[in-house]
Amino acid sequence: MSPPRAYVEHVAIRVPDVDRHVDFFREVLGLAIRDEQPADGARPRQVWVLGSVQLIEDPNFVGPEGRLAHLGIMVDDYEGVLARAAVWGAKALPAGPNWLELPGGLNVEILQASAGAVEAALAINPRA
Repeated sequence: MSPPRAYVEHVAIRVPDVDRHVDFFREVLGLAIRDEQPADGARPRQVWVLGSVQLIEDPNFVGPEGRLAHLGIMVDDYEGVLARAAVWGAKALPAGPNWLELPGGLNVEILQASAGAVEAALAINPRA
């Protein structure tokens, strides 16, 4: 049996002003918006920027504590990961069975990767 393989697909962080942060990512780093979800009363405005960053607007946020919302992790074995996470004591959150609170409070979103995606992502050498 091969070991599980995964990578962090996005990091979700709370910011007081999404537009200001989007401008930074676009103007300074050249990273465009990949997706956007407008506020709808129950959910805050959210923007996903190319390069694995999800910005969640929270005008009352003053940070830095509590800035991290969750880690989105792509996996090659969704069901196996959820089963192993339960053994480790991870609890499913109300958002769904793939949203887990780990012992210690870190929240992760488990996402099934398409065939070969995890291997391709892990093959990238950022230091090369």
